[in-house]
Amino acid sequence: MQLAGARTLVVGGTGALGTALARTLRDHDARLVLTGRSRLPDHVEGVEATISLDLLDLDAARGAVTEAADRLGGLDLVVVATGVAAFGAAAETSDEVAEELFAVNTLGPMAVLSAAVPAMSDGGVLVAVSAVLADAPMAGMAAYSASKAGLSAYLTALRREVRRHGVTVLDARPPHMETGLADRAISGTPPRLPAGHDVDDFVALLVEAIRAGARELVWDPGEKALALR
Repeated sequence: MQLAGARTLVVGGTGALGTALARTLRDHDARLVLTGRSRLPDHVEGVEATISLDLLDLDAARGAVTEAADRLGGLDLVVVATGVAAFGAAAETSDEVAEELFAVNTLGPMAVLSAAVPAMSDGGVLVAVSAVLADAPMAGMAAYSASKAGLSAYLTALRREVRRHGVTVLDARPPHMETGLADRAISGTPPRLPAGHDVDDFVALLVEAIRAGARELVWDPGEKALALR
């Protein structure tokens, strides 16, 4: 897709990953509305609006999409780049933690993307940043892995629904990145993790995937690199 002038909503656009992505999209002259848990209108230059949003509130998530579409006159690109992490054995993970994982990592993105479909232009792109855990669930991260796998399954089905409308669905499943997410886990202590993938490198590949109309941006364990499909 053509990014110059693209009417773009970035959910989680005030976080580490979302900020890097928003700045790159702005460099490509996209028109931007961002959401975050707090309003930070000056953290990316040229943003048309920043909407306060907590994905635990699904009605607010749908409302943010409507507000963004109204401000921009429709949507060409929607990216969900937010999430929470939790660690610990499955038997020790509370229902409250599991519920928050699925609310933020699965149900919230689902609400955003479902609400965006009617506002999307022909040739538009819907994107969600999931995680490599969707492909390779890990012990000590059972609920966390399941929340990411649930989102990935939704994206696969959504892709089949919207392709007749000319809309592409991109499922990005990166490895661990240095965003600080693991250190802000809602439960448990992260295991010893390898050095995280560079955020700017991932953002560059994600933008390339969006422009190319790719369906997936996934970790290739053989090549030890992210690959477009």
